[in-house]
Amino acid sequence: MADLLFRGAAVVDGTGAPRFRADVTVTGGMIEAVGTGLSAARTVDADGLVLTPGFIDMHAHSDLRLLAEPAHPSRVTQGITCEVLGQDGLSYAPVDDTTLPALRRQLAGWNGDPDGFAWDWRTVGEYLDRLGGGIAVNACYLVPHGTLRMLVMGWADRPPAPAELDRMRDLLARGLREGAVGLSSGLSYTPGMYADTAELAALCTVVAAHGGFHAPHQRSYGRGALEGYAEMVEIARRSGCPLHLTHATMNFDVNRGRAGDLLALVDAALAEGLDITLDSYPYLPGSTTLAALLPSWATEGGPDATVARLADPAARERIRADLEEHGSDGCHGVTADWRTVQISGTGDPALAGRVGRTVADLAAAEGRTGTEVFLDLLLDDRLATTVLQHVGHEENVRAIMRHPVHTAGSDGLLVGDRPHPRAWGTFPRYLGHYGRELGILTLEEAVARMTGRPARRLRLERRGLIRPGHHADLVLFDPDTVRDTATYDHPRRPAAGIAYVYVNGTAVVDRGRTTGALPGRALRRTDRGTTA
Repeated sequence: MADLLFRGAAVVDGTGAPRFRADVTVTGGMIEAVGTGLSAARTVDADGLVLTPGFIDMHAHSDLRLLAEPAHPSRVTQGITCEVLGQDGLSYAPVDDTTLPALRRQLAGWNGDPDGFAWDWRTVGEYLDRLGGGIAVNACYLVPHGTLRMLVMGWADRPPAPAELDRMRDLLARGLREGAVGLSSGLSYTPGMYADTAELAALCTVVAAHGGFHAPHQRSYGRGALEGYAEMVEIARRSGCPLHLTHATMNFDVNRGRAGDLLALVDAALAEGLDITLDSYPYLPGSTTLAALLPSWATEGGPDATVARLADPAARERIRADLEEHGSDGCHGVTADWRTVQISGTGDPALAGRVGRTVADLAAAEGRTGTEVFLDLLLDDRLATTVLQHVGHEENVRAIMRHPVHTAGSDGLLVGDRPHPRAWGTFPRYLGHYGRELGILTLEEAVARMTGRPARRLRLERRGLIRPGHHADLVLFDPDTVRDTATYDHPRRPAAGIAYVYVNGTAVVDRGRTTGALPGRALRRTDRGTTA
């Protein structure tokens, strides 16, 4: 007899095909049968509910949180059963004893820096082993380009010497052999932004040879956004490497209504035969560290050198000119509008009173300029401040999510006093707000973007669909009530309407409550070219 039966569910199988009513049984962590009249030792009455494959987050920032808080409530309560880590060209493997402390400091705004945390890995394989020690969801990993560059070149703003490029290629190949699914790059973050097209194409050739893909945070989402996307397509063309455009957006006033330009570029590349997918989050604001807005020259040399410049009057004036007059490359080529930059978290608890306020608000209250507030907050908080940037456009968000190669990614930061609500609400927001309420996507279309389509990009073995013989990563929800409840004021509220979530056949959410179970595993690229 099967272990578990979902009786009478409306099955949305992840292919985009119309839903159908069926019983689904699970045995030994795998889907055993899909049909009618089935039985099992335990039965869940699914009448009136929708059963789908587990949701796959194509852009997650849980690299530390998944280890520090392995029950992972922000993920499981919205139906996520697999997430892709190592994003934006910066993460914690591969590292050495010199780069790890600098990375911990640089990424504190994204991921925190937990006290008493055991940093007991250095390679990609060792990090994946650590993930395998007990986590709530499955996880894939991208080798981060900026981390590779840091290992080989530090924060040098120059092209790599031939021997340095060879070492980056070797480190990348090792990470891919150890199970990474591809390469990420962060081209508006240091040190990744110092790389040119040729360097990235040379690395992507290695990725292509190992069956992976390139997931770039490209150089600009503001002025020059379309040129940045075109560069990523050119890298795919030169290298033969599949391309996944992560958090594909067209932001800031210069890109209002220009999503069609991006999608035309994607369509032309697809017609040419290139392998391209993309993801986006269903919100208008973005989120990053406050330090990311600095011009690239100001961050050369790493965190200590950056802090020193923030205290130097001549450097501060040069930064001011870039931000207010020229358009900082860290601010996507546009001049800073401090009304759009809202503090979402600080590393120093003494600065928590600034959370929730824009830089412009703080400047007006203190009788100073926005740039002065910006520079001093970075200095006082040792670069650990996180922000929301209110720079998105609804028409762009809707157009991009309709595209047939679109997938879902939360880009959710899980630390800070008021993190972006997308960390808790992305997937139910697609289903509820953009699906049921606005009709932008049908239920079947939304589910395919969260399940079958990302599973194909990741080449997941027997995941992403409801099929006999597939892993039992499953979500059961009420299609009439599923929605996001996380807000900008209360960003850590769980989704409504999600009753059950199973990872590898074990419940991580049962009747709407987290169970604390840790059935997830690290999924690794195999010699067969699949991820298992």
